Amino acid sequence: MKRIPLFVKIFIGIIGGVLFALLLLQFEGGKQLIQDWIKPFGTIFINLLKLIAVPLILASLIKGISDLKDISKLSTMGFRTIGFYLFTTLISVSLGLLVVNIIQPGESISEETRTELLSDYSQNASQTQAQAVTQKSRGPLSFIEDIVPENIVSAASINSNMLQVIFFALFLGIAIIMLPETTTKPFKDFFDSFNEIILKIIDIIMLAAPYGVFALMASLVADSPSLELFQALLWYGLSVLLGLATLIFIFYPTMLYLFTGRNPAKFLKQILPAQLLAFSTSSSAATLPVTMEVVENNVGVDNEVTSFVLPIGATINMDGTALYQSVAAVFIAQAFGMELSLGAQLGIILTATLASIGSAAVPGAGMVMLVIVMAQAGIPEAGLALIFAVDRPLDMFRTMVNVTSDSTVATIIAKGLGKLEPR
Repeated sequence: MKRIPLFVKIFIGIIGGVLFALLLLQFEGGKQLIQDWIKPFGTIFINLLKLIAVPLILASLIKGISDLKDISKLSTMGFRTIGFYLFTTLISVSLGLLVVNIIQPGESISEETRTELLSDYSQNASQTQAQAVTQKSRGPLSFIEDIVPENIVSAASINSNMLQVIFFALFLGIAIIMLPETTTKPFKDFFDSFNEIILKIIDIIMLAAPYGVFALMASLVADSPSLELFQALLWYGLSVLLGLATLIFIFYPTMLYLFTGRNPAKFLKQILPAQLLAFSTSSSAATLPVTMEVVENNVGVDNEVTSFVLPIGATINMDGTALYQSVAAVFIAQAFGMELSLGAQLGIILTATLASIGSAAVPGAGMVMLVIVMAQAGIPEAGLALIFAVDRPLDMFRTMVNVTSDSTVATIIAKGLGKLEPR
């Protein structure tokens, strides 16, 4: 009997979770039942994925860099990776501004709806603003300063410090390359073995993926606010989705075809398991193990490239988040009746690009960075409450874009380095 592919099982879990929640919500106590007995399994699944995020990055990066055996290869791959990631982020922000200025979703928000949303979500908005106060008060180069950890053990204990872990892994990998192979072989052999063990742990965890996403989707439906609030923000959501769809179905396929000659439709099918998991978890970091597996096994990108490009992309390449931040900022300004000048919108492009680099690869992190983008453009921070109602569903879609971008860039880099197998 033919085995059911993983992405089909995950898709069944997503649909099943939604239908199950909708059915239970028709009965009294159904929502509480989901929160008490279903949601914990979704949380456990996400925690399992986060559990291996730091070990995976340490093992894969150190192994990937040390396997290069030549410092010039590292610089070539590194410059190309950072260059492509910055390019895709700038395009994403600019596309977001173009879409939101054409559709102007903020014009559809009535005063009554705005007042209701501000009242319902003012507490959440205040919490997010408080988290961003420290970020806003720091200098323009603070994100570079934060890359260098003062204690690697402390940095590795928090997933939001993933950039610091990557810095340490890069530093360690470079040192291994610079030393004689006879000196570093025992240490390198340890990380080669450690990497294989982590990959096996990923295989074990993924056996529970369909059940994990079932629980995640059921709890999301149960926790959703009223339908009326979603309807009031329909045009905003459509603007974000239009921009994200343009990236996935037009921009990335075009890049892929121009640089690699690959069939875009076939490529999207190959990375579908990672896209679906990104959709259900809203976390690029949690999806990273699956992203690496499908890009390497399905797409044919060499491990030397995936172990370097993808962990970095999961941390600094947030195209979906960057597009969302630009759309959300202008939408809120429109809802408040503000006219943003060309200079203000150019400032949004720069700030959203830098903010997306600093965003943690976990659910909702982009919301904190959005406060910084809004402050730069002079947009009232209280307007943040306007988009809380639909932030989580849109977060799921923009995480799909983040993962698609990472996979596309990894394939392009592999092709340029002759590390892409025929598929």
